[in-house]
Amino acid sequence: MPLSPEQDILEIDQDTAVLRFSPQAGGRLLSWTIDGEEVIHWPEHADWSVPARIRGGNPLLFPFLGRHRVDGKIGYWRDAQGTVRELPMHGFARDLPFEAHADVHGAGLRMVLTDSEATRGFYPFGFRFEAAYSLADARTLDVTLTTTNTGDARLPYYAGHHFYFTLPHTQRGATTIELPPTVRHRQLEDGSISAAEPGEPRYTLDEERIHDRFHCLTGTPDQPVRIVAPGINRIITIDLQRPGSVPWYCVTTWTETPQSDFYCVEPWLGLPDAIHNGMGLRWLEPGQTETAALRIHVEKTR
Repeated sequence: MPLSPEQDILEIDQDTAVLRFSPQAGGRLLSWTIDGEEVIHWPEHADWSVPARIRGGNPLLFPFLGRHRVDGKIGYWRDAQGTVRELPMHGFARDLPFEAHADVHGAGLRMVLTDSEATRGFYPFGFRFEAAYSLADARTLDVTLTTTNTGDARLPYYAGHHFYFTLPHTQRGATTIELPPTVRHRQLEDGSISAAEPGEPRYTLDEERIHDRFHCLTGTPDQPVRIVAPGINRIITIDLQRPGSVPWYCVTTWTETPQSDFYCVEPWLGLPDAIHNGMGLRWLEPGQTETAALRIHVEKTR
């Protein structure tokens, strides 16, 4: 049955900020507005029959992210024992309902997914995956992804975000992204990861060389990621060095078409196909928990 906005959307307000969520549609943050201006993009005519395909919000990528291949066939992964299983692109979390738990102070929301019959055919592990959003103030959003191994077997994972930041396509050439030290990779047609290219500290968002690219962090990101968009009087800062967080592996940059009025900047814990290539693959022992945290701050420049 198609989801409808009326039955599925939760809102959190603080000062001039509004966050909208759809826990039942993959635990997704749909939009973030400040003073009525959209920071996180959501399309006006979203097709709620297939939420994972909607270009907007922040789809949650879990347990694995990106595309996977086994013997050239896309959508499969092979475990250490040689068993091959199907897996949707970016994992299954964005297709499944999450339980929602509102913050007692009203400024945040936790959404939880646990293993079930719907997940075990893809991923035969016991887990608890939680996405938590909390407004520190109207312009500052804290986001954490917490993964717990609730089973009795060692658990592989690499989760991530897929933030759709609002940006008129005509502004890409005037908008820059600033990065800490990185090397740049992409996924090749056969699914392998390209050799590293030297990363640069700054790019404009109209550059083809950063379309669908993985900017892998080469050390502790002492400086944040910054998106500087003078055409919309906005600077977005993404702090990846939060207390208690595991290290982020890369930041991916992507948009859909030259006319798309959004640009995606996506902190990831690993690279596509990491279960096979090891690039960012994380393991949790039974009972172990890890949290990946970040903070987004939006500054109005005029």
